[in-house]
Amino acid sequence: MLQRLTSRLSDGLDAVLQEDSPSLLTRGYDFGERIWRRARPGARSAPMRLLGHPAAFVRGAEGVELFYDESRIARAGAMPGVIREPLFGHGSVHALDGAAHRHRKATFVEAAYEDAQVERLTPFLEREWAAELEDWRAGGTRTAYDAAVGAFGRAMMRWAGLPGTAAAHTRWAARLAQIVDGFGAPYSPAYVEAFANRIFSDRHARRLIEAVRAGDLSAPEGTALALWAAHRDETGALLPTQVAGVELQNSIRPMIAAARFVAFAAKQLHDHPEWRTRIAAETSERGALVGGTLATMFAQEVRRTGLFVPMLPGRTTTEVEIEGVTVPEGGRVVLDILGTNTDERSWSHPERFAPERFTDVDDYEDLVTFVPQGGGDVATGHRCPGEKLVIAGLSAAVAVLSDPELTVLDEGLDVNRRRLPTKPSSGGRVRAAGSGRGCPFH
Repeated sequence: MLQRLTSRLSDGLDAVLQEDSPSLLTRGYDFGERIWRRARPGARSAPMRLLGHPAAFVRGAEGVELFYDESRIARAGAMPGVIREPLFGHGSVHALDGAAHRHRKATFVEAAYEDAQVERLTPFLEREWAAELEDWRAGGTRTAYDAAVGAFGRAMMRWAGLPGTAAAHTRWAARLAQIVDGFGAPYSPAYVEAFANRIFSDRHARRLIEAVRAGDLSAPEGTALALWAAHRDETGALLPTQVAGVELQNSIRPMIAAARFVAFAAKQLHDHPEWRTRIAAETSERGALVGGTLATMFAQEVRRTGLFVPMLPGRTTTEVEIEGVTVPEGGRVVLDILGTNTDERSWSHPERFAPERFTDVDDYEDLVTFVPQGGGDVATGHRCPGEKLVIAGLSAAVAVLSDPELTVLDEGLDVNRRRLPTKPSSGGRVRAAGSGRGCPFH
């Protein structure tokens, strides 16, 4: 008996020592490099252990193909609730698979993915980013990140059909941005704040859904508010108001989260001034902020290289094997998002920031290894349906930050790679050109 107990203790200790989860917290975006040292150079998979489960860390086209194969990989139960709940909300589409997932995803596609929805958002983006540009020209001191949280939040909430003043929308956007900022650090006060903001946001969104269903609030046809208030599950029942409110937030939150990309865009524009000149000329010629060819190419390269989502976990529904790494049913397959976006077998000189690589790319979804917001098929898989909106918003931000009357300050462009999620430490300080460095304490 003592021998069996000793053996069990030894096995348990080995499992603890082999567990890779703690190094994600300590290494952040450099976590993947540690895992890939276990495999041969250029390998598509590496063995690991995640939250007590045997797992495969995968990348490249082969990894994307496996990860988004619903016959072998499920999302439900793959991500720890301590991470999933504050970020996505309880009962969200992210925890669904199969027919239930496809049914609810169809409403996300209708709400956010259709080209008509991008066109409907464009004037809101133009107005909000034009206002941010004028504020900077007049001496404003908001960072690129803070400006993006506000501009994206106000534009998306108007687009979604939400009532309220611009100030109220800005405040709620800041709460949603903080949820994204704090969800990845369950050991910190920021996580507690994120949970508090999740409670507030869920309550506010639920009340909006209740008001529409009661006839007390009018929701414009085709808006996210109208669609989620009316959404019925695959049995024909209306979604619980709490869940409908969660999905309403999930229709606008990805754009607000993309404010982090704006901070990275500010850094890259600072480091590549020749692109600022080219984009400024294009913007002046077009007379519009959204959708410039050069600005969009720049935005896509920011999405490829910016430190955003580092990886995504899936749960195996059957035994899977990839390049000699076998994972039993109930194990985990983890897609290395950053490693796939910078995979040397998929991208020419992936370490270089080179927007020209997106020249004449008409459909970014055809790039299998371009997965900054997930991969696979939008309608049937787990790819984010809000990518088109994000690209439009980010192109507007890039156009504004390229304006010759603005400058991005040198200070605070360092990036803490251990922090999840991260961004340039200052958020990208923007000032009117020639205005000096400003107050050293701001």
